[in-house]
Amino acid sequence: MNQQFCQSCGMPLNADEDFGTNADQSKNHEYCRYCFTDGEFTEDITMDEMIEHCVQYLDDFNKDTEQKLTKEQAVAQMKEYFPTLKRWASA
Repeated sequence: MNQQFCQSCGMPLNADEDFGTNADQSKNHEYCRYCFTDGEFTEDITMDEMIEHCVQYLDDFNKDTEQKLTKEQAVAQMKEYFPTLKRWASA
């Protein structure tokens, strides 16, 4: 099975509880629970604001990787990656 990622923040969707919920409370398989609940995005946010939010978790990300990213490197990578995510593709 291919690894799924939230189509808003890029978070890996590994466990059932990671998935957001649709209006009927069924699991949404495109967005995480932090970005999408009850069929709606949890925040009205721009892509750049999402990147700034996500970079706050850089230390958590770096602890599981061999190559540690600086904040500037992480932001640069997110600015390339986020436009490929469904939420931001048309933004």
